[in-house]
Amino acid sequence: MHSVHLAVLMTSHDRRARTLSALRALEEQRGLPAGTTFGVHLVDTGSTDGTPEAVRLRHPAVEVMSVGADVPHNQALRVASRNSRSGGGGGGPLGGAPGGPTHSWTHQLWLDDRVELFPDALANLLRTAAAAGTGTVVVGAVRNACGDTVYSGRRGRSLVLVEPGEHRPEPCDTYDGRVVLVPRAVYDLVGDPDKVFRHRMGDYDHGCRARRAGVTAFVAPGHAGECVGGPDAPGSREPGIGVREALRRVTSVQELPLHPWWVYCLRHTWPWAPYLMLSPYARTAARATLGRLRG
Repeated sequence: MHSVHLAVLMTSHDRRARTLSALRALEEQRGLPAGTTFGVHLVDTGSTDGTPEAVRLRHPAVEVMSVGADVPHNQALRVASRNSRSGGGGGGPLGGAPGGPTHSWTHQLWLDDRVELFPDALANLLRTAAAAGTGTVVVGAVRNACGDTVYSGRRGRSLVLVEPGEHRPEPCDTYDGRVVLVPRAVYDLVGDPDKVFRHRMGDYDHGCRARRAGVTAFVAPGHAGECVGGPDAPGSREPGIGVREALRRVTSVQELPLHPWWVYCLRHTWPWAPYLMLSPYARTAARATLGRLRG
């Protein structure tokens, strides 16, 4: 295998303990090819719990950029990618001294700071990528504390979750952006997640655009890590809220804002785009109405 230089892209917001745990698990990776180097590019979106300061103190090789709290996740990931291409930030051999040419990376690794990688996760991703070829995206499936797969590759128009195989990769059509290995050849072809998707759907859109460009994607065998912490806030599904509040939440940047959702449907679900565009909002209104009636 040729030398591997990983640019690890991360974002954070008021998750100090989780972010530090994710970085510690990254440092503890084992079984990597000899000479593997990596640089971590973390973009913090206005944390008030001391996350940037703690990362700089405990992981001085990590490049940390602080931006405003109004910068959503997908945009922050784009900033991290831009930083990885500028040549700044830490790097170097695993367990060695910081430094090194981070602009010459061979792969980007999207890594959610709520995911603690298992010790052999990166080795497994790189092994899968080497077997599949330079034009292949490799996805790491993530499980919860109960052992259930919660993030992985996706298949079909309904985005069915792909369970990882035990010994062989599983093909997928697109992917959740929690643990994704993007080789340089794919990046040069597809680029970053599209800026039109400010918070969500940028990962699904990226996978769909990659597939249209002839890029294959696989879920690596086994689970790459575990998602720590509790479940996300219920948002538009919160019991007892009215229809107006439910629709306000579902169309917010945290869920399915109207314009990005329409762009996604138009790009990837034609001729069913008009129906699919309206369906989540109609379901949300119906669920809130039924909830009020039952209450």
